[in-house]
Amino acid sequence: MDKKLKIKLSFEISQIDKLINDGKPLLKLCEEKIPNYIEISAAALLLHSFYNGIENILILIFKNSKEEVTGEKWHSELLSKAFVSVASRKQIFNDELSEPLEEYLKFRHFIRHAYGFQLEWLAMEDLVKRIENIWNKVKEDLNEFMLDPQL
Repeated sequence: MDKKLKIKLSFEISQIDKLINDGKPLLKLCEEKIPNYIEISAAALLLHSFYNGIENILILIFKNSKEEVTGEKWHSELLSKAFVSVASRKQIFNDELSEPLEEYLKFRHFIRHAYGFQLEWLAMEDLVKRIENIWNKVKEDLNEFMLDPQL
């Protein structure tokens, strides 16, 4: 793997690690009780930042492999391309992550166009409670991907 790309990817991974680690008190609180408006708003920002970080990683990989992602639905295209291998790179994520990451993408889209009072805990609860588990799987796949000498 290109050394510069590996450094950039490692940095992005460390940023999401920090996001999740710093968010642990909030995640714990959300496990223990139904969060109030302020806590739900904070959890929404955590979810949004989490998925944006994953997109940042994918953008770095696709730029490195000279793959273009453009158009009105580029966010969806970006994610779907991560589950396919092409001549310049192998598949990034295992298929089991397709559905969960799609849910984070949908939430990211929703939160970008919503007012805070429109947030509903029941619609976010699963995403919040699964974020650490999903991140660990994503990170495992990314670490495996970065071992590919083809990059």
